[in-house]
Amino acid sequence: MKRIVVLAVLMAFPGGIASAGDGSADEMILPQGDVRASIVSSHFPDRVHEFVWRNWNAVEPAKLAQILNASVEQITALAESMGLPPVTAVPPEQGQRGYITLIRRNWHLLPYEQLLELLEMTPEQLAFTLREDDFLWIKLGQLKPTCQPLRYNPPEETAQRRAAEIRHVVEMDFGEEIRQPAEPRFDFVRQLSKPLPSFSLTKLEEDPPVSLRFVHSYVAVYGDPLLNPQLDPYPTGLLQRLSAVGINGVWLHAVLRDIAPGDTTFPEFGTNHEQRLANLQALVEQAKKYGIRIYLYMNEPRAMPASFFKNRPEMGGVQEGDYTALCTSHPAVRKWMGDALAYVFGQVPGLGGVYMITASENLTNCASHGGWHACPHCQTRSDTDILAEVVAVIEEGVHRGNPNADVLVSDWGWRGHGEAVDIIARLPKAIWLMSVSEWAKSIERGGIETKVGEYSISAVGPGPRALQHWTAATQAGLKTAAEIQFNNTCEIASLPYLPVMDLVAEHIHNLASVQLNGMLIGWTMGGYPSPNFQLAQLLNRKPTPNVDTVLDRLAQERFGSEGASHARTAWTFLSDAFRQYPFHISVVYCSPVQIGPANALYPTKTDYHATMWGIPYDDLDGWRGPYPPEVFAAQFEKIVEGWLPGIAELQVAVEKTPPDRRPEAQADLRFARAAAIHFQSVANQARYILARDALAGSLSTLSPEQCHRLRVEIKRCLESEIVLARQLFTLTREDSRIGFEPSCQYFYLPLDLVEKVINCRWLLDHFEDSIADAL
Repeated sequence: MKRIVVLAVLMAFPGGIASAGDGSADEMILPQGDVRASIVSSHFPDRVHEFVWRNWNAVEPAKLAQILNASVEQITALAESMGLPPVTAVPPEQGQRGYITLIRRNWHLLPYEQLLELLEMTPEQLAFTLREDDFLWIKLGQLKPTCQPLRYNPPEETAQRRAAEIRHVVEMDFGEEIRQPAEPRFDFVRQLSKPLPSFSLTKLEEDPPVSLRFVHSYVAVYGDPLLNPQLDPYPTGLLQRLSAVGINGVWLHAVLRDIAPGDTTFPEFGTNHEQRLANLQALVEQAKKYGIRIYLYMNEPRAMPASFFKNRPEMGGVQEGDYTALCTSHPAVRKWMGDALAYVFGQVPGLGGVYMITASENLTNCASHGGWHACPHCQTRSDTDILAEVVAVIEEGVHRGNPNADVLVSDWGWRGHGEAVDIIARLPKAIWLMSVSEWAKSIERGGIETKVGEYSISAVGPGPRALQHWTAATQAGLKTAAEIQFNNTCEIASLPYLPVMDLVAEHIHNLASVQLNGMLIGWTMGGYPSPNFQLAQLLNRKPTPNVDTVLDRLAQERFGSEGASHARTAWTFLSDAFRQYPFHISVVYCSPVQIGPANALYPTKTDYHATMWGIPYDDLDGWRGPYPPEVFAAQFEKIVEGWLPGIAELQVAVEKTPPDRRPEAQADLRFARAAAIHFQSVANQARYILARDALAGSLSTLSPEQCHRLRVEIKRCLESEIVLARQLFTLTREDSRIGFEPSCQYFYLPLDLVEKVINCRWLLDHFEDSIADAL
């Protein structure tokens, strides 16, 4: 099942490439990275049992049997021996929307040869996915653990005994609940796609302060929806729901060479572009019915394989691994870009415009990653020249095709996210300048001072960089827009939104005086049609509304007259608690905050480094950034301490909510509870690792009392993780949105939380033996 991914990382494969099993030439294209042994989980009888557990009800038993060279009956018997529930139908969306989840959970279990079989991919398709699917190779750690092929053998007596122990844990801790029906994974796609029974287009204020409010789709697939309409990123129901909460623009990934012809200069470009543009036109017309315009994400021109430049070496720019930039210093490259955009906007005249990023992200122009001095054509130019020229080319092409389209450019990545006023001064006057509102804002958490370097809800903007750049843009005669996220951020992205309304309202109120023209209020995450979006809509009025009045109104609409006051109190508790978040790029990218108690605990150090938004392992030093371990754990505990009173108030609010509104109110409560579980689990895991390593590293020098305290702490952490995993198991079975993020898909599945209980109970029984073996 081929996937043409539209967000291209175009990065090198550090560490080389390697065979996926039998060493065939076709498989040599798959990356290997550093050679490391895979992690074998001690709590399973063997890797075959682990493989069946990890893929149960995510992959059909027949496929598992095929991979293991077993019968379906043998696989089913093995599953039953561990207490796994009866097989259920695998969600039909699993192949298109869950392949990253399958890759991640089998990364340490299967060699490439069997991973290809599981995914039904060719080596070329998997290599393409790893390289280009939203930094997936980086998210997996830039290495493929060494795994021996898995083959089924009848379990020996020791394995049978351990499987029976696992079954006993499952029965004792989960009882009949594990066998009861749960909301299927991806059911939110069906729910959001279903048209509303009654919908009328809300008449927007004639001249709202912020005229453009646009987001990305919560149900988008990193495929090629313009070539495959069945991957519809904006179904009718979603468009209706977004419109109802004040969204009037949505953005869509596109690769220019796929949606426009390449003329005589690049004849290989443009395959199937007519079909893509026809589907784009249909999407534009559909969105228009609900007062929404479509914007194309432009990160151009995309780099190409080195072979592309064999007959056009003069167009090649900087190189990164096997890819070379299409150098925009060459006039033919600029001409194609302008002509291609003019063609697209002429063919699809209803397009809203483009939203472009010209630095960081994928390798595009020679200055996009800061290495333009390595290009023989750009080395005497400045980054200002190159970046401003790229923006000008895109603006000219878009407006040649449609003078009324919007052209927005983000300052993301300019000068390493530093000051770039000189670039702004060189931009065309028809440009909208965008900047992440809270970037560079100074914060202090737990006595540690740092600055915001990603999207953040806990740190309320605007920050100094955005203010400086918006001022420069206004003085240059440009329109301005904020890049901001109201639903969620990397602080915790595995929930569709956080009910921290006070923080959201404060940020919107602060921005009112800036007089922005637009807001991007959802990057690839954060596009769920939420009450947070509704709050932003209610505050987008002239004159600027009173924040408390708007919050009161939202609480009344969502929880009714009797529940509203409790909801308001809850929002304040939750917002104040979230201000304690130990924000840093390492924390939001590498800690287990996205996975919570689904992250395994290990008896001894794995020596694996945490990966970006992938696998945290037990890399506490990689999680915590500038925060000392004790401060890191304590800050997450402070969040929970302040968060729990908010949950209690929210519970009362839900109980007092009118029945017709209660399902949505209950969702707010579920997400608040799930967030608290994640935060507490991060603290537990940090304290477990501290105690484990202290006990293992200094056992001979510790007093008996010190050893006892460490063992008590380990026991406390394990028992707490059992409780948290058990609670989250129930919540995630009730709501298919929990654990999901569009670019990473499911961070965890319900059975991962059952496994965590098995993991912790095994550690409670065997921890001392494991320490002794390690020593």
